[in-house]
Parts: sequence; structure tokens; C-alpha cells
Amino acid sequence: QVQLVESGGGLVQAGGSLRLSCAASGSIFSINAMGWYRQAPGKQRELVALLTRGGSTNYADSVKGRFTISRDNAKNTVYLQMNSLKPEDTAVYYCNAAGVRTSWNVRGYDYWGQGTQVTVSS
Repeated sequence: QVQLVESGGGLVQAGGSLRLSCAASGSIFSINAMGWYRQAPGKQRELVALLTRGGSTNYADSVKGRFTISRDNAKNTVYLQMNSLKPEDTAVYYCNAAGVRTSWNVRGYDYWGQGTQVTVSS
């Protein structure tokens, strides 16, 4: 069984910074990509940032230049450094691990964390 444990959310004033962490644990052979999504009240879940095992990144336009995703492959951990936070960044942030394989010869599955609340006050 694979689990994702997130940490680092909280309340911050506009212009401030937060760093989210997500550690994947369990019997993991490889992870194709890890990323962060967010869901604000009344809105659909959206991609915030994605980082593949090969190092390619993808950011939502709304966070480009402010957020940075990084990954420690050896620890199966992904980080999201969030700077210059805005009230519209307020949401529950979810970690995602895509294409998680428990062995070299099995298909990969996707997993989600439980979510961590980020609140930015104006």
C-alpha cells in the first residue's frame, strides 16, 4: 500500500510564503511524476505544479514565477515553495503521485494525499 503524507499548510498573510511537503511511503519501485493540485470552495480541482521523474515541470499560469516545485527522488518526496501568496491561492492543496509502480513488471497507479489547507489573508 502506498501512502502520501502532506505537511506545511497553514494561514499566512498576502505576500508571505509557505512550503508544502509530500512524502510517499510504502513499497515503491518508481514514481513517474509528482505534483500538487488545489481545490477552492465551489471550484474544480486544478493542477498547480507537476514534476516528472525526468525533471520536466508544468505550472499553472496563475502561479508561474511565484511557486517552485522540487523533488527528492531518493526520498520519494515532493515540495512546493509558494512565495508572494495571494488571497486567491486559498484552497486545499493535494499531493498527487502518478504512475506509482511497486515493481518493475507491474502497471503504475495514481495516489492522492489527504489534502492540506492553505489560507491567505488579505
